[in-house]
Amino acid sequence: MLKKLLALSLLIGSAVTAHAQQFKALLFTKTAGFHHVSIHEGVSGIRNLASRHNFSVDWQENADVFNDKSLANYAVVIFLNTTGDILNDTQQAALEKYIKSGKGWVGIHSAADTEYDWPWYGKLVGAYFKTHPAQQTAFLDVKDSNFPGLERFPKRMLWTDEWYEYKKPLNADDLKVLITIDEKTYDPKTSQGTGMGDHPMAWYHNYDGGRAFYTGLGHIGLVYSDQSFLDHLYGGIYWAATGKGIK
Repeated sequence: MLKKLLALSLLIGSAVTAHAQQFKALLFTKTAGFHHVSIHEGVSGIRNLASRHNFSVDWQENADVFNDKSLANYAVVIFLNTTGDILNDTQQAALEKYIKSGKGWVGIHSAADTEYDWPWYGKLVGAYFKTHPAQQTAFLDVKDSNFPGLERFPKRMLWTDEWYEYKKPLNADDLKVLITIDEKTYDPKTSQGTGMGDHPMAWYHNYDGGRAFYTGLGHIGLVYSDQSFLDHLYGGIYWAATGKGIK
């Protein structure tokens, strides 16, 4: 009987080990400005990524989670289409401490349209949102296919989205650009757009002891079921959470 119990215990232990999550992510979607209807598709898409790639994700819209005790549970924090002033001073300090401890941050689309009065955050993202033209189709160019997830991206890809333009990067020398948009393939001056010329759409960098990845893609809900975008997004999540994957 004792041998049977021991064998059962070992079997259960093996099953738990086999299904252990490789890291835990906090998905944060609070908005204090424009609310993207694509947030729910984004949550579903990231949950599917978690299931596919064996990590766990907690979705929160309540900023109370930004405290030292709660953040200690996560390897990476994901800002999905956040907007406006979403953290108070105490919560901001908690995120700063979290990044300085060596953890990761991922920003999607309007994460760059967030916390304009918090200079540390602007440098974490890399640049703030300025304006955008009407949604259009354009060509994206991959600048670094060695970054996780981009090995499956074609070098040049036709894509439809809302093309954010950014204020001058706050730490341009530090940002490693992953994807740019070819402004000759769409009209950047429709609606309120002005064009940027050299126009980055995704980048990453090490920042203040931690890691930050940002993609300007992700305005339209349908992209969260597009495998190319999901590969791109998971690559950023994986690198920010682990620091691994760059050749």
